[in-house]
Amino acid sequence: MTNKINIAIDGYSSCGKSTLAKAIAKNLNYIYIDSGAMYRTVAYYALEHGYVQSDGVIDEQMLVESLHLILIQFKYNSDTQEIETFLNGNCVDKEIRSMQVSAHVSAISAIKAVREKLVRIQQRMGENGGVVMDGRDIGTVVLPTAELKVFMTADVEVRAQRRFLQLKNNGVDISIDDVRENITQRDFQDTTRAADPLLKAWDAIILDNSNLTEEEQFSFLMVQARKAIEIKTLV
Repeated sequence: MTNKINIAIDGYSSCGKSTLAKAIAKNLNYIYIDSGAMYRTVAYYALEHGYVQSDGVIDEQMLVESLHLILIQFKYNSDTQEIETFLNGNCVDKEIRSMQVSAHVSAISAIKAVREKLVRIQQRMGENGGVVMDGRDIGTVVLPTAELKVFMTADVEVRAQRRFLQLKNNGVDISIDDVRENITQRDFQDTTRAADPLLKAWDAIILDNSNLTEEEQFSFLMVQARKAIEIKTLV
């Protein structure tokens, strides 16, 4: 039996889940899985193939019928030392972070067949432990038996500012008002969708990072991770 645990990190958009999850996985030598990137990749595929109309309506039937054509992979880039997302053999790591994808990913994520396909993949990834996975329903649906569950949150204004600066640094011309509106809309869609809405798992630790640095968040979570690993070692 492995002593490696699974760590599930859920929370609202632009809380820094991926940044923290990557750092924890690297420190523990665990596998990092960005479930949000998987949903973003499906949204990008839908946009590229015309399954999202100009008014935002999604052709769910066409998308669902095309799911078997979508191959999502994560590959390590030795030059950047980052995990990159690939769609059917092509790196789409930058493309899936666009505001256009952000505007539609919550609606795409709410489609039952999409969630079922990606949840099956994610669960297989966590079967042997040693995984740090972040998303919206990891602790409640994907890895409900994860030894450590974290629910991240932060003030909307703080999240909007962080996301705005990230986009500006990537050369995206956008206003803070548009970013705030996108985050607010995604919060509503994520928490009210019928299929696997964003919820705090009953046994998850709440991490409000509105006033915490990345270093403070990392230190806090590493303490929790070591405790969970020690408990599993003793069982």
